[in-house]
Amino acid sequence: MTIDMSQFYQVFFEEVAEHLSAMESLLLGIDVNAPNIEDLDAIFRAAHSIKGGAGTFGFNDMTAVTHILETLLDKLRKEELVLRNEMIDVFLQAGDVLRTQMEAHQNGGDVDENIVTDVCGKLEKLSASDPAPAKPKTAKKKSKVVAPVASRAETCYRIEFTPDEGVELDNLMVELATLGQLEIIENGAQPAPALWRLKLTTAASESELRDTFGFFVQPEKLQIQLFSAAALDDQGYGFFVAIETPKVEEDPGYGFFTDIETPQAQSASPALERSPGRRASDNSALDDVKTGRRDNDKVAVNHQTDATTIRVNTDKVDLLINLVGELVITQAMLAQTTGEFDPVLHEHLLNGMAQLERNTRDLQESIMSIRMMPIGFVFSRFPRVVRDLAGKLNKQIELKTVGEGTELDKGLIEKLSDPLTHLVRNSIDHGIEVPDVRLAAGKDAKGVITLRAFHQGSNIIIEVSDNGAGLNRDKILAKANERGLAVHDGMSDSEVWQLIFAPGFSTAEVVTDVSGRGVGMDVVKRNIQAMGGQVEITSLTGHGTTIAIRLPLTLAILDGMSIAVGGQIFIIPLTFIAESLQPTSAEVKTVSGQGTVVQVRGEYLPLIAFHTVFGIPTQVTAPEQGIVVLLEAEGKKVALFVDELVGQHQVVLKSLESNYRKVPCVSGATIMGDGRVALILDVAALVRA
Repeated sequence: MTIDMSQFYQVFFEEVAEHLSAMESLLLGIDVNAPNIEDLDAIFRAAHSIKGGAGTFGFNDMTAVTHILETLLDKLRKEELVLRNEMIDVFLQAGDVLRTQMEAHQNGGDVDENIVTDVCGKLEKLSASDPAPAKPKTAKKKSKVVAPVASRAETCYRIEFTPDEGVELDNLMVELATLGQLEIIENGAQPAPALWRLKLTTAASESELRDTFGFFVQPEKLQIQLFSAAALDDQGYGFFVAIETPKVEEDPGYGFFTDIETPQAQSASPALERSPGRRASDNSALDDVKTGRRDNDKVAVNHQTDATTIRVNTDKVDLLINLVGELVITQAMLAQTTGEFDPVLHEHLLNGMAQLERNTRDLQESIMSIRMMPIGFVFSRFPRVVRDLAGKLNKQIELKTVGEGTELDKGLIEKLSDPLTHLVRNSIDHGIEVPDVRLAAGKDAKGVITLRAFHQGSNIIIEVSDNGAGLNRDKILAKANERGLAVHDGMSDSEVWQLIFAPGFSTAEVVTDVSGRGVGMDVVKRNIQAMGGQVEITSLTGHGTTIAIRLPLTLAILDGMSIAVGGQIFIIPLTFIAESLQPTSAEVKTVSGQGTVVQVRGEYLPLIAFHTVFGIPTQVTAPEQGIVVLLEAEGKKVALFVDELVGQHQVVLKSLESNYRKVPCVSGATIMGDGRVALILDVAALVRA
């Protein structure tokens, strides 16, 4: 039976994406004047791994690009050429081309051959440039990769293997031929699997060869021995003389299903941490064929830590989280029912319910942690954004990241990329000044953009800050007046800063391909609000701006305050609640034609009567008879008049739109302990309405 290699495509695409991310991170962090040999080795190994995997699956377009890329990288790591800035630019372009080719194979589609030809031509031109006049000084440091490049002389291997039945070996032979001089001594006969004997003279290491065989031969059916080429007879397997070689740590960097293990790659690219240390020679791929595992259901083994990780489809995780949510709801229902029992007569039952509550809470926290990922997955893409755009605008900018290990729900991670990209680009274009202006203002010529993430209660705060010119209050107000927005000179700074989120708002005097059309900031705010978050701005003219995004840790569970209106229960997310109080009749004022306001410590806030907005009949119609909840959203404060506060608790979110339809001022629903459905308020929409 022939093995269908397409079942491994998804894993290959994920591995390629990780290798490309590692290459990009290393290229952006490398010192051109004194490149570290281990960094160059790691970049070479990433390119080699992509080439090997692409060749295995027959993606020849990717193999062609990586072959040329690998040639230039090999000359650099052997110090035959001197690294230059233009090489870094072309390497990054080659990475973009490989990513485009990968996406074309993954999703279907065509790749512009002009860009492929262009980048290959640039790589070949750089590879053919004049050799290094003298051996450059390179930085050396300790690394797990101990095999020095200079010692990789060509060696002869005797290879014996028995492939699985039905395995096609054409791609294997092509890949082996690219590694050196290949001679087939004995060809395994068909139809029955038989022994193959090969003679290969190559500079590749034994670990590289084993990785090359990983998809075709099980490890126990593969033997590779290192011999002196002079001792081989004409048949390739006569009197063999083994060469004693120093024992070195196995190079983990080659071959498909292999992560780059240098410390630089791990620190620069968080994406590598989620699939540590897999090797094809560990038989994971062939085991998958035998056990029926497919696509994302892969087992990865880390040989450095002996830890195992499982790559599971996110749909399965979502189903598990949903089932745990249902369990939490059921447990809450049982707890409310048993709460009415006599503790003396039903002591054992109540003790069991208490134990069930603890176990359910622990299970819920453990399951929710599966979806949590470090924010570094998003942060890692911005060094390239800053480098490219800063160069385009002739600015000097350094990017700093803080709190990359802060974890956030995977669903939010995926949705954060576009808003953060726009905020970073905005800081580069509008925030950081050109070097001459910064020097004239007494600043360092190089500006700094900082990405920072940290937890605050049940929320995560993500800040994008710069030490640039800051926001200009007068300019924003003038532009707002031109657009007919309702503004006045008595507005607070926070209210003025919120004006930049108005649709079509821009203070740029010239429209460029980077900014100036007023499209983006309103989308940023809308996307953040759709995730249940808020955007806050602080700025000081001449010193910089900080934009803070406040998000819940997960979209599946919400910390909320339950309120009662007319006998019905509603949930307000705690993120938006400032405080609650019971006003006196003297503190409530009616403004003719404008509605009702409530005075709170000298500040008058608009009062929203909940029962009026939702049309709910209630006996509590005067604010002094109920409770006023102060809410903050979109830079505004409002007071929400409700009957009473019921309590604070975590609730499991259910989509109202997918199960019913979209309801104004409602973001979702949950099931309470008594089985009733409680609507969750969309505070931002309520304030706007």
